[in-house]
Amino acid sequence: MKAILKVWKESTLVIKILIGLVLGALLGILIPKATFLSVPGDLFVGALKGIAPLLVFVLVISSLANAAGDIGKRFTTVIILYMASTLIASSIAVVAGYLFPVTIELTDYAAEAVPPGGLQDILHSILINLVQNPVAAIGSANYVGVLAWAVLLGLAFKTFASPNLKASLQNIADAVSQVVRWIISLAPFGIFSLVFSAVSLSGLQIFEEYGRLLLLLVGAMAFVAFISNPLIVGLLLRRNPYPLVLKCLRESGITAFFTRSSAANIPVNMALCERLGLDKDFYSVSIPLGATINMDGAAVVITIMTMTAARTLGLNVPIISALILSVLATIGACGSSGVAGGSLLLIPMACSMFGINSDIAMQVVGVGFIIGVIQDSCETALNSSSDVLFTATAEFLEWKKEGRKLPL
Repeated sequence: MKAILKVWKESTLVIKILIGLVLGALLGILIPKATFLSVPGDLFVGALKGIAPLLVFVLVISSLANAAGDIGKRFTTVIILYMASTLIASSIAVVAGYLFPVTIELTDYAAEAVPPGGLQDILHSILINLVQNPVAAIGSANYVGVLAWAVLLGLAFKTFASPNLKASLQNIADAVSQVVRWIISLAPFGIFSLVFSAVSLSGLQIFEEYGRLLLLLVGAMAFVAFISNPLIVGLLLRRNPYPLVLKCLRESGITAFFTRSSAANIPVNMALCERLGLDKDFYSVSIPLGATINMDGAAVVITIMTMTAARTLGLNVPIISALILSVLATIGACGSSGVAGGSLLLIPMACSMFGINSDIAMQVVGVGFIIGVIQDSCETALNSSSDVLFTATAEFLEWKKEGRKLPL
């Protein structure tokens, strides 16, 4: 027993999650009637559901309040690149969702799903949710309202708050992020329970469904990493983008794949920027900011998981609504936490656009954690490597104007 506990303590979270997944599947087959094993999964999902709105609220406020002032055209350029690439990534995810439709196994959803009305009803609902009381928005998990008030308060704090208050906001954001890390550290037990529940109810065929979903997610992220992002860089720099793209994926993406945290990969990215010869005053701001708002992979995950939930419930997703979803996913992705699995907590926000309630949306989040060993690793690799990619692109544009030679 001591040897087993020692191996468990020394294992990484990914290994623990894999162990939980395998044990959950085995027990789901061997003792499907042991319903008490589903309790840890309910607690895990409940904890995520409880902390998610607060996490989004404090992270966005802190990020905006502590954002640097004007540091030149490069900063403006990199912000545009971050936002544009994320919007393009979510649009690619929309197309992938139409071309390769996927459904997943959920429980007790048929009677609860409320199909949205027309586009006018959707827009009206979004506008009403925007102005809901901020405390009520957090309490009811109204992510549209949470984001709206967080942005307004963040901008107000940036203008009027004292340095001490801004530092306190950052401390609060760090504390809430730490709580999320504690919850996610329990993921092996939660995933064990969720897999047990899924297998005991539906059998092993659920893994075929999850496999198709995982393939769709990873395929869309690979398209962004190797096609759309290089195309953006190539058009701007007017040169072959792949030496820079591959260097970022190799020296940043691989590390991020295993850390599964954009925030944890910030020192790696800064060291890579230094090796590329970039301006420290610039990348010391753009890299941490990118870890917060440059979320191509998160936008893909939010969009595809939301479209999958809607398709599973039998809801029609018109193209105009899908385009609105891509914009909403872009905004939501900017509020993703820098910890593993952070983007999954934004899925309920996007699902609410289609009248999918929080309980159902959190089941989709649970599916995300089941496939997260691969999905979240690929997502973080894309997010973090593109922080350096676009930071370098913004600075190289200035170098070209000055007639300086590019290093790649």
